[in-house]
Amino acid sequence: MLFLLPEDLKATHQRAGYITYRHISGLTYEVTLITYTYTPSPADRPLLTISWGDGTSDDLQRIEKLDFPNNISKNKYVGTHTYSAPATYTISVEDKNRNGGVLNIPNSVNVAFYIETILVINPFLGPNSSPDILNPPIENACANQPFIYNPSAFDIDGDSLSYRLVNCKGDGGLDVNGYTFPAASSVFSLDAYTGDLFWDSPIQVGEYNVAFLIEEWRHGVLIGSVTVDMQILVAPCDNRPPEIEPLKDYCVLAGTTVNFIVRATDPDMGDVVTLTATGGPFKVTPSAIFPQPSHGTNSVQSYFSWQTHCSHVRKNPYTVTFKAQDNSLPVNLIDIKNVFIRVVAPAPDNLTATALNDAIDLSWDKSICTNAAGYKIYRRQGFYGFVPDSCETGVPSYTGYTLIATLNDVNDTSFVDDNNGAGLPQGHKYCYMVTAWFNDGAESYASDEVCQELPHTAPIITHVSVNHTDPQNGAIYIAWAPPTSLDSAVHTGPFKYYVYRSPGQSLSQAVLIDSLFSISDTSYTDTMLNTVAQTYTYQVELYNNAPSNIFKIGGSEPASSVYLSSYGTNQTVQLSWDYKVPWDNYAYAIFRQNPQTLDFDSIGIAYNNFYYDDTDLVNGKEYCYLVKAKGRYSGSHTHDPLINYSQIICDIPIDTIPPCPPKLTLTPDCDFLSNFLQWHTIADECFEDVTSYRIYYALTGSDDLQLIHVVDNVEDTTFLHQNLPTIAGCYAVTALDSFMNESVFSNIICVDIDSCDLYRLPNVFTPDGDGYNDLFIPFPYDFVEKIDLKIYNRWGGLVFETQDPDINWDGRNMFTNEHSSQGAYFYVCEVYELRLGGIKKRTLSGIVYLLRGSGQKY
Repeated sequence: MLFLLPEDLKATHQRAGYITYRHISGLTYEVTLITYTYTPSPADRPLLTISWGDGTSDDLQRIEKLDFPNNISKNKYVGTHTYSAPATYTISVEDKNRNGGVLNIPNSVNVAFYIETILVINPFLGPNSSPDILNPPIENACANQPFIYNPSAFDIDGDSLSYRLVNCKGDGGLDVNGYTFPAASSVFSLDAYTGDLFWDSPIQVGEYNVAFLIEEWRHGVLIGSVTVDMQILVAPCDNRPPEIEPLKDYCVLAGTTVNFIVRATDPDMGDVVTLTATGGPFKVTPSAIFPQPSHGTNSVQSYFSWQTHCSHVRKNPYTVTFKAQDNSLPVNLIDIKNVFIRVVAPAPDNLTATALNDAIDLSWDKSICTNAAGYKIYRRQGFYGFVPDSCETGVPSYTGYTLIATLNDVNDTSFVDDNNGAGLPQGHKYCYMVTAWFNDGAESYASDEVCQELPHTAPIITHVSVNHTDPQNGAIYIAWAPPTSLDSAVHTGPFKYYVYRSPGQSLSQAVLIDSLFSISDTSYTDTMLNTVAQTYTYQVELYNNAPSNIFKIGGSEPASSVYLSSYGTNQTVQLSWDYKVPWDNYAYAIFRQNPQTLDFDSIGIAYNNFYYDDTDLVNGKEYCYLVKAKGRYSGSHTHDPLINYSQIICDIPIDTIPPCPPKLTLTPDCDFLSNFLQWHTIADECFEDVTSYRIYYALTGSDDLQLIHVVDNVEDTTFLHQNLPTIAGCYAVTALDSFMNESVFSNIICVDIDSCDLYRLPNVFTPDGDGYNDLFIPFPYDFVEKIDLKIYNRWGGLVFETQDPDINWDGRNMFTNEHSSQGAYFYVCEVYELRLGGIKKRTLSGIVYLLRGSGQKY
């Protein structure tokens, strides 16, 4: 009897569905297919064929079928599959027909139902399970009332999820032909972050299908996706939805409990409100507690509680979706609120720092979250005082801390910071924080800050300051702090300093320039230098200089002088400076020389910048500058501030800023073969020093504009370009100032010959010898280079041709010299005109009538 049923009755059933998968081991996955079908349909599906994406397929056995009101059945199918190799696979199911009457899918009863899920097997990203859909993708809505839905997707691996709308798919996985998103009175959208589907508001009663894609991201890489095909049933009603009171998000310390009350109310008197919740906290162990469903007339509340654990720590927050639903008929309306809960591991405790000779030894207690993958160590110079808020994990970059090491074992609770084997420089206070990190990228709260200084066992350079600026006799003052923590049993003395110098900001060309024999002799002046064009870098080394026991004790970090550069522009000298020093320069005083007293006066201060503009100067006048840098070490072995001067530099401000371009207009004169140009300027500072104008011209649009005239009178803003072969051409004007700065081109105006008399031919002439209209000639014309004219008789015979634009045909046959008979003659005339694009051909064709007076009988 089934074979006798119409096709639509055999297959009108699929409403909604999706496919998820769970990693079992190796390349084996368990796949779950969920579909929602039209209950009365005879086209039941105990088996459904699934394509695994590797060229194979299987029939999945249905393991569960649940019937719900409104003719909705839920079907669950489960199967396992082992893949042969890592790759990207598209797992898909296609069933012959959807249920009939879906308004936004034309002829839905004859449209296939298709869903797919992308599985990425990538050994570098680790095993992956897809997100699970905790809220059924089939809902009721009320016409003219806002509708909201959230799939409450939960990813057991803690991967990031994003959401976007896609078209429903049909045969072969192609977009359904004619599919449209449901019409809305205001908006139909899907929140990419929360997954909230918002429809404000349904307009027409009926059934609608929408599809959305849930994408999984791990470390910024897409590792899978699930396509959900959802059905929404819209009915007429005058009900209003319940409303859940606003809820906040939480960041909680692992091991503590998060508690809050959820309340919902309904504006329609007598409605019973049911409160439920779904989300990740209910899928983990220990799981969250939320007595549900909770019911109440017009209002309801329930208490959410979750005792968190280290196993709950992950980078991305857990989502809890709360749903309030009323009992109004014919449609139960809902409201949804999402709460994001981030579980954070506690900070490592009891961080300590012990100073070694040129390193810092760190140790801390093992994290109480033993599922941590290891630790991250951060360092900065100087104490910051970081106090994170409840959602601030790790060590943010704004603190000035940088990551210096990552340990990959939770049991490894010590680290020696020796600057990657190079040793830590002297003079600084080194501060540290440690965090525990997890395989998904999560970090714990940061530990307390601890700081430590190295013992002062080497010279610390403090000054590299230009004393005298000269190309040959320049001088630089160098000073350093002597070591104060030498071991007298090892460093017996006497001592000797060696001073090294290198041009530039590195020690790549370092040479020994002097030595000093007293440990208290801590300064040196280097002379005979070119401090005008060159910066210099210095280093000081300390040696134990006993004749039988000579060895290097230690050396300072290299430090360069401050090198000042300048650039003169309009009424401004732009200053910038550069250096390379081991201390921190935090302020710069800029000095300008007083031309009367020759003293340098402070004109400004820059903080944490390396540039300064001295403005409102007189163009053409020389100004001289120097910069005083103020700096400090973060440690306690040097004084504060450290003062160092740049060399003196002089520059002259000149006007390098061109005027604004003028605004050009043009009037062609076809009779006199000329073009009249006129321009105007805006009366502001942009034109205050204009001294002349330049006129540029190009004969064709493809030619470069060339200078043809200079107007030296700034009051004269017109120019007549005359004696032209054609008015066609392009023009532009520029403005020049007293420093010969030229503006960009004005608006470029191109004119063609179309505004003039184009070449035209009459349609009749009378070669009868009476002196009137005896010749076939064109109307008055302009700008014709040549023509190619051919005139034919009624039988197609050529009677006249010429390349003379004036033609002057007297009606004779040019081959026989006989008068042509009266009648109509056809012509084709190719006209070569001097146009903006060069010489261009234009073809004319038509008929000219040759007529004679009554006495003529040729």
